[in-house]
Amino acid sequence: MTSSSTLTKPTAPPGVLDKFFKITERGSTIGTELRGGLVTFFAMSYIIVLNPLIIGTVKDGTGNFLGGGSAGPNLAMISATTALVAGVMTILMGIVANFPLALAAGLGLNAVVAFSIASLPGVSWADAMGLVVLEGLIILLLVLTGFREAVFRAVPVELKTAISVGIGLFIALIGLFDSGFVTPGIGTPLQLGRNGSLAGWPILVFVIGLILMIVLMTRKVHGAILISIITSTLLSVAIEAVARIGSRSEQNPNGWSLGLPALPDKIFDVPDFSLLGHFSLFGSIHKIGLVAVILLIFSIMLADFFDTMGTMVAIGAEANLLDAQGNPPQTRQILVVDSIAAAAGGAGGVSSNTSYIESATGVGDGARTGLASVVTGIAFLFATFLSPLVAMVPYEAATPALVIVGFLMMMQVAGISWKNYEIAIPAFLTIILMPFTYSITVGIGAGFISFVVLKIAVGKVREIHPLMWVSGVLFVVYFTLGPIKALLNV
Repeated sequence: MTSSSTLTKPTAPPGVLDKFFKITERGSTIGTELRGGLVTFFAMSYIIVLNPLIIGTVKDGTGNFLGGGSAGPNLAMISATTALVAGVMTILMGIVANFPLALAAGLGLNAVVAFSIASLPGVSWADAMGLVVLEGLIILLLVLTGFREAVFRAVPVELKTAISVGIGLFIALIGLFDSGFVTPGIGTPLQLGRNGSLAGWPILVFVIGLILMIVLMTRKVHGAILISIITSTLLSVAIEAVARIGSRSEQNPNGWSLGLPALPDKIFDVPDFSLLGHFSLFGSIHKIGLVAVILLIFSIMLADFFDTMGTMVAIGAEANLLDAQGNPPQTRQILVVDSIAAAAGGAGGVSSNTSYIESATGVGDGARTGLASVVTGIAFLFATFLSPLVAMVPYEAATPALVIVGFLMMMQVAGISWKNYEIAIPAFLTIILMPFTYSITVGIGAGFISFVVLKIAVGKVREIHPLMWVSGVLFVVYFTLGPIKALLNV
């Protein structure tokens, strides 16, 4: 007779990938991580096109374009290097921190570098990128000394929740705005579509993609977000082939946003990485002065410092990876890689690289480990050769994912004690000011300052962590940089 013990089928030992990335331990599968990584890539691949348009079309203080001399922009070079740095740093995040977080050139930060630094009289693009490298090295030093992580841990749990909720609203607004579903209004900040109504095939694609995503997620279909993005892209290609709509412009307001959904003439293109090493570490000091350099580095650094904090909390919360104090696993490793990415972006000549909240799309599709980041990073590396293919995905096909993820992150609002004004008001300001000012940093700053002020007002000064005092003061300086610069005449 066969004993009962022989009837028990032994559990297969986990594979190398499973062990290294703790895939089963975090309730995921390799297939889910692969899919989640691709979803994140598609949600943020726009940066390959958008970053060159922001930093590649502006002349520096010497009259030259980034990587293109004075004759004209070299967008292909910037696009390839943007994808390269994003790919390498995202893979590093996955391997070192085992966290489903992707990195690329930071929007907002790249605009600051282009319009507030590189365009200063006498300043070259190499000088501007040198400041970015310095900023990244300073933040890395703050991480290695434990200061950046200590500030993060000093933030109250409910304020961290508010940061996550605010980011959810912020990225939902980004999705609605970039798709053209909402636009600047006439007499109002925003309006529905154009002139108060929806019109055009691209908006129809966005609506269909959003509805498809909602239905698939409600029916708990695995890969709902990726299926919707691919389906919407194919629908866009078919519509463009028949209707010849073209890209959006002032003359064509109902055209496609960012990418033109048409089959490219060629799928592969040889990348040009000549921008690598295009920076001068201290070249700007003798051109604009040490005080101006310090203020510029401070403004970039503070945005970088707290943007990442908010982003990793939001991703960790969505992935169910936060501990009881609201901290993600391996916080220091996450912050180290993010700091290195800031410097790497400057060294690569494509502006500071930072953590992307669009990573929440992959997490919303099930990603829970760094394997998803590795997949996203590899996709970015392939994109250095496949830029024509990546460019065919329009905003209207990708942005429904941002709206859906905004909803998923909004669900955490129930974790805030709304009857306790001491935390509820700072949480409220944090949440609303992120979308209202189009800035994660501003929302975090308003929350920090109001938290400190209210604790002082109710006589609970002892409940204010010393680092919250420091952060509050820094944010006051950040919010008043304009008058400070005017006072110092820089």
